Amino acid sequence: MNRLMTMLLLLAALTVAAAKPGVIAHRGYWNAPGSAKNSIRGLIKADSIGCYGSEFDVWVTADDVLVINHDAVINGLDIEHSTAAEVLAQKLSNGETVPTLEQFLTVAKPLNVRLVCEIKAHDSNRRQEEVIRRTLAMMKQFGLEDRVEYVTFSRNGLLSLIKQVPAGTSVQYPAGDVLPEQMAAWGGHGLNFRCKVLMKNPDLIRRCHDAGIKVKAWKITTPEQMKWCVDNGVDFITSDDPEMHLDMLSKMD
Repeated sequence: MNRLMTMLLLLAALTVAAAKPGVIAHRGYWNAPGSAKNSIRGLIKADSIGCYGSEFDVWVTADDVLVINHDAVINGLDIEHSTAAEVLAQKLSNGETVPTLEQFLTVAKPLNVRLVCEIKAHDSNRRQEEVIRRTLAMMKQFGLEDRVEYVTFSRNGLLSLIKQVPAGTSVQYPAGDVLPEQMAAWGGHGLNFRCKVLMKNPDLIRRCHDAGIKVKAWKITTPEQMKWCVDNGVDFITSDDPEMHLDMLSKMD
């Protein structure tokens, strides 16, 4: 019995070691020809190469339209303090205009890629709460609740999302001021780390996994970093070049 248990434990350890992280396209697959950050094209391309997920960022305009963009300002316009007409007229680098969340989800619905939705930190808690409430409602409207994961850099936003998302929906936060054990106690699901931070502090991965928290690494730029993430059980990587990283993973034993 002891020998059997030893063999089972060894098999489990080998399985964990062999697991490969899911690849998330950072702001979509924006490095693809004809694509751009947070574009419809980037979403479609991330799906076409088999990414685990495609990340995008949600803001609200002054007249309460949910739009997709990473920065608070686009082409000199402060999104929160500009009208939807002004924001949606802005061109991305590939010639597309800024998409609304509704347009984005319309395209996403028939795809397979998971949606990694970052709720941006807004000027006030009231505005951010409104964005969270309306984003969750729109995901439900499109039938995408089981394909979406949420990220926020706001502590208040994190706690609000945890309370409001359907059971089992992943809510993630950037590591730094929240410990794995604290995240687990709040009911969160994932912490996002810079790869270089994890490589200097690999015990963080064990602590996260012991607490039931998934580990996401970002800014993976070298084969050595990718191999380290695989060997050390990182669950996900967020990549600016997801096709390259998927190819690297396919060639690893």
